[in-house]
Amino acid sequence: MLMIENRSILVIDDEPQIRRVLRSSLGSQGGKVLEAESGEQALDVLRRETVDLVLLDLNMPGMGGLETCRAIRAIWNMPIIIVSVRESGTDKVEALDAGADDYVTKPFSFEELMARIRAALRRTGFASDTNPNKISIPGLEIDFEERRVIANGHPVRLTPTEFDLLRYLVANANKPVPHRKLLQAVWGPEYGDEIEYLRVFINQLRKKIEPSGDKFVLIVTEPRIGYRLELPLAAAGEAVS
Repeated sequence: MLMIENRSILVIDDEPQIRRVLRSSLGSQGGKVLEAESGEQALDVLRRETVDLVLLDLNMPGMGGLETCRAIRAIWNMPIIIVSVRESGTDKVEALDAGADDYVTKPFSFEELMARIRAALRRTGFASDTNPNKISIPGLEIDFEERRVIANGHPVRLTPTEFDLLRYLVANANKPVPHRKLLQAVWGPEYGDEIEYLRVFINQLRKKIEPSGDKFVLIVTEPRIGYRLELPLAAAGEAVS
């Protein structure tokens, strides 16, 4: 089981009690806990410190949680987990659209939070039966070693979760991949029912890599099953070689 020893975690919350509890709990697991009580302060911390993961509240004065999430995601690639009292589906979708990787509703158990943190930190290490290296098709080039994507002639910046989702779809090119399998491969074995997460991230990927037009030609929806990445057979063979 992946622990958080020596990992640097930034807690962004305007409630001192929440920061104190998380500092004590995460510190007891070996984590290095940094704190910020506002979005503006959090950005200052991130400019000075190396951070492995962010825990972010949505309800803050000044720069709100969503704006903070967008500002972080525009520059940094570490996992962002929203920790908020807001529990509506709309709030969760907005947070994921803003660049968050996961969402935990207050009040929460520390065991649940730790499971989410472990899943986020190990996300890039999911196993696959194949090891894609590079693919190049009209309108899309992916270098998995360099973590570089060029779509429609322009470099595209993917979040770590978006990149891992794309990697898994490429490794299983031209085959329907069920929702649950995708969720557990990319987010971790604790996941499987968070289909709304998947929809948000698939939509983000489509916006970044699909050619312009009304029809999705790369990431195809398999109704009631999951998604399929369409690649020419030659490119698919190269990807899994």
